[in-house]
Amino acid sequence: MKTKIRKDDKVMVIAGKDKGKIGKVLKILPKKDTVLVEKVNMVQRHTKANPYAQQPGGIIEKEAPIHVSNVAVVCDACTKPTRIGYKKTEDGKKIRFCKKCNEIFK
Repeated sequence: MKTKIRKDDKVMVIAGKDKGKIGKVLKILPKKDTVLVEKVNMVQRHTKANPYAQQPGGIIEKEAPIHVSNVAVVCDACTKPTRIGYKKTEDGKKIRFCKKCNEIFK
C-alpha cells in the first residue's frame, strides 16, 4: 500500500491509547503499513548488556510502530489533522496539499 505520509511529517494519532498526541514521523515501514512517531506509543524493552557493542543492559523506552490508518497529517497553516490531496503544477510536478485549507505542503 502506498501511503501519503512521509518522513518528517507532523502527524496526530486519531485512534488507540495515544489518541490526540502529535509527533514527527521518524520512519515509515511500508511492508507492514506502519509508521514510527516521535514520543508516541512508547513501550519498554528489556535488554541484556552487550559489552562488545558497548551497550548497557536494562529497561529501554522506545517507540513502537502505529498503523498508518491511525494517524492523520497535521497541516501547519490550519493546525488541524487533515487529509492530503495531490495536484500537478504547470511545470508537471506533483505536489501535496491540505484538503481543508488548500495550503501546499513542503
